[in-house]
Amino acid sequence: MQELYSANPVMFKNNPLGFILALLLVPVGVGIIIFLVWHLRNKSSRLVVTDSHVLYEKGLLSKERSEIDIDSIRTVKVSQTLFNRTFGTGTVELYTAGDSAEFVARGLPDPNRVREIIKANQREQ
Repeated sequence: MQELYSANPVMFKNNPLGFILALLLVPVGVGIIIFLVWHLRNKSSRLVVTDSHVLYEKGLLSKERSEIDIDSIRTVKVSQTLFNRTFGTGTVELYTAGDSAEFVARGLPDPNRVREIIKANQREQ
């Protein structure tokens, strides 16, 4: 099983206005708390795509793991706002058999690469 993509959500690129606002609040002391909580939240989420599975882990103290076989993925939806497209981030939603997403990974760098990797590995198998 070869790891093809592994990423945590990014802070500045995903929400540049929120980052600047938190930066402005650092002298007051509130910005440091915002950055700390934001950083921990981003580091507690991770998307890993291998040649056969997609794994999404979420949580810092208690973990929630979702693993999907690449062959069972029906649709990969990538959503990007104008800021997301400018900075190369976005949201990835994976659908299998149902109408609701199996999981939604927000703020990932290069989300279109995730879709391309999944589609390429579905065709190989």
